[in-house]
Amino acid sequence: MAEGQVTGADVKELQKRVPQAYELVSEYPPRPTRRDFLLSWKAMAWTAFGAASGVGTAAMLRFMMPNVLFEPPQVFKAGKLDDYEWDKPDERFKQDRKAWIVKTKKDWNGKPQLFALDVTCTHLGCTPNVLFSEQKIKCPCHGSGFRFTGINFEGPAPRPLERYGISIDPVDGQIVVDKNKKFQWEKGQWDDQSSYIDLSSA
Repeated sequence: MAEGQVTGADVKELQKRVPQAYELVSEYPPRPTRRDFLLSWKAMAWTAFGAASGVGTAAMLRFMMPNVLFEPPQVFKAGKLDDYEWDKPDERFKQDRKAWIVKTKKDWNGKPQLFALDVTCTHLGCTPNVLFSEQKIKCPCHGSGFRFTGINFEGPAPRPLERYGISIDPVDGQIVVDKNKKFQWEKGQWDDQSSYIDLSSA
């Protein structure tokens, strides 16, 4: 047999050496692991997209909700006539209701009346203070002064304090203040019977 020739026995020997099944030792391209994915730019892009979507959705939901300003009821009960002293503005409702209740023997018209003053200065909207020693209501912002009746007499305030609607509840006899109704002296509205309680018979 010539050198280099392959015999049948050699072929059989070679076939024995060839494996019948191949083991998969690696893949190409390699599969990414979870760690690789989390550190990849794709993960960062999806994270940014999700965050932006969340913020946008939250903003849209907030936009669809109405802006509601929660305030105390505009109509409230303020006790009975005997709870108040004569000629002394009562400050128990100044902070939460923005009102002074005044029981005076001589109102601007010379009659004994009870009324509710708005505590907002008519100059620039500051909240004045009651100075009992000086018998006046004084605004700390620009010096406007008001009588206990609400009439302005000094400083830059252009007009008297406003009054709220006031009445007596016929059921329990309590004073009812209605802040939905406002009365201005310069418009002649203090003559309205809803702006005061007549105390002529008190």
